[in-house]
Amino acid sequence: EDFTFGQAEREVMDQDGHFVFPGLLTHTAQERLIESLSYIESIKPQGVEGHEPNRFAAEFDSYLESLIGHPQMLMLARSILGDEIRYDHCATLNRPGGNKGQPWHTHGYGEENPALGFVRTFFYVNGFEPNDGGLKVVPGSHLFRERMDRADTDEILQAEWLQGKVHPITGESLQVEALSVPSGTVITMWTFAAHGVNP
Repeated sequence: EDFTFGQAEREVMDQDGHFVFPGLLTHTAQERLIESLSYIESIKPQGVEGHEPNRFAAEFDSYLESLIGHPQMLMLARSILGDEIRYDHCATLNRPGGNKGQPWHTHGYGEENPALGFVRTFFYVNGFEPNDGGLKVVPGSHLFRERMDRADTDEILQAEWLQGKVHPITGESLQVEALSVPSGTVITMWTFAAHGVNP
């Protein structure tokens, strides 16, 4: 589907650290993603350590590879980062029912140079609810550009990493936000944004 990422959307992303495009993926795109993600999942057992299919998915599936240079993906990346962009990797994060989620973490990149940006773009074919594999974020956490290895619970995150931190733009204390999105949603996020996944 078509989408808009103009000045208003950029301001939201820069303040919150992420931007949600609810239901952006077409039905056809969702079906193709399900096929590709299922294929990657099926070949994981034969993967070679250091070159696992789920970590380098675009090298193992032509549809996932095609998304890297898709005009809308390039438009989104350039709207956020500017004309000069580089692709890093395409990973699949399939989460079957009953999985343990993902602890709180951030990803470092160019900490010493604020001019460098790195965004992650997630496709949620099935959508999610907070208690069903839902993504959790801390709006404003990206503005600290601090790498955090992991925090296993919300309580640990609040006691150790969030303690005393206030949002540099709003002046409010940083808080955990559990997202909820419909199927076919795309979320793009600054790599420094603290995030985790509920079980």
